[in-house]
Amino acid sequence: MTDSAMVRGSGKPLGEWLAILDAWGARERKHPDTARWLVSEHGIGGWWAQSVTVGYEKARGMRAMHQAPGGFAVSVSRTIAASADRISDAFTDPTLRVEWFPDAPISVWTANRGRSARFDWDDPPSRVGYNLIPKDGGRILLALGHEKLP
Repeated sequence: MTDSAMVRGSGKPLGEWLAILDAWGARERKHPDTARWLVSEHGIGGWWAQSVTVGYEKARGMRAMHQAPGGFAVSVSRTIAASADRISDAFTDPTLRVEWFPDAPISVWTANRGRSARFDWDDPPSRVGYNLIPKDGGRILLALGHEKLP
């Protein structure tokens, strides 16, 4: 993010926020506490408080590039010529899933057939999920994500 965008949204460039957060002791605080403090004490909006906090954590080596609070994430989307129910069943029905993903260490956490599902991945402990979005011509956009990766 550019300094001009940061100033427009938060009122200060990131460099000033770094000094303010250092003086407050943000290195020893958790991400949510820092963001809440920025909102309550400096009156910036929640989205900008998150942006400042992430910028601080990256600048101070507390967060790697592309790292989310719970770890890393990867996502992919593909348009598939299949029904939403068939795609859902391929993920949630163990007898179908074993055909294409035989050793998947997952358990269904929540599922809405034809729309979305979330799974707990056992090793390493993480979360997998997908959303299905209807497209023209009977095709389905599959948006798949794996998050909380170490």
